[in-house]
Amino acid sequence: MHQHYSKYTSEDQEVWQLLFARQLAQLPDKASQDYLAGIDKVGFVADHIPDFERELNPRLEKLTGWRVSAVPGLIDNRTFFELMANRNFPATTWLRRREQLDYLQEPDMFHDTFGHVPMLSNQAFCDFLAALSRIALDHVENEEAINMISRLYWYTVEFGLIQEPTGQQGNQLRIYGGGILSSLGETTYSLYSAEPQRLPYQVETLLKTPYIIDRYQDRYFVIDSYEQLYHSIPEIEATLEELLVGG
Repeated sequence: MHQHYSKYTSEDQEVWQLLFARQLAQLPDKASQDYLAGIDKVGFVADHIPDFERELNPRLEKLTGWRVSAVPGLIDNRTFFELMANRNFPATTWLRRREQLDYLQEPDMFHDTFGHVPMLSNQAFCDFLAALSRIALDHVENEEAINMISRLYWYTVEFGLIQEPTGQQGNQLRIYGGGILSSLGETTYSLYSAEPQRLPYQVETLLKTPYIIDRYQDRYFVIDSYEQLYHSIPEIEATLEELLVGG
């Protein structure tokens, strides 16, 4: 599938500009430093929707060897994990309408690109994605295994937080999960609300913890570094096997 960039309307471009400007305005003291640096590295700007083939992919390939692959929307597990195992991040090409700025039932192109793609400039994070996807492919016909891997993906790639060193202030809680970074309301809620729990990254706990899809999360898991994610791959594989046998 192709992006068909010429089909984006002037209203589509305006919606991108609105979403980009309002979200970027609140992220400098909330988003991971690697994510913020990634926005510049992949070439995202407010004035136009990113062109996957002409702009985005040449930059990504030089940075980490990844590409963005256009998909029609939600795709099946096998296709999703095959793309990621081969270092292709699936991104839909349709963009929400102006009246949908604050809520969508399924991810659109703003979520997939603005939320996720800047982190694809971080090599350790990319290696984690590819390795996790290879584990998923080994179990793609096992619904229980895919459910557990989806939980871990949800609480890291989509809704993950990181304790990040920020100079004299010491470690600060920052966001790297794309589901938060593309949400105006959850960006603030995830860091400052007293309602959710914020728990240390623990593989078995993540594999066992169901997630929420229709409201803000009631818990977030916090990593110390992106290397921690990648180095946890053997533990993910071993713990998954133990839970499948024990279950």
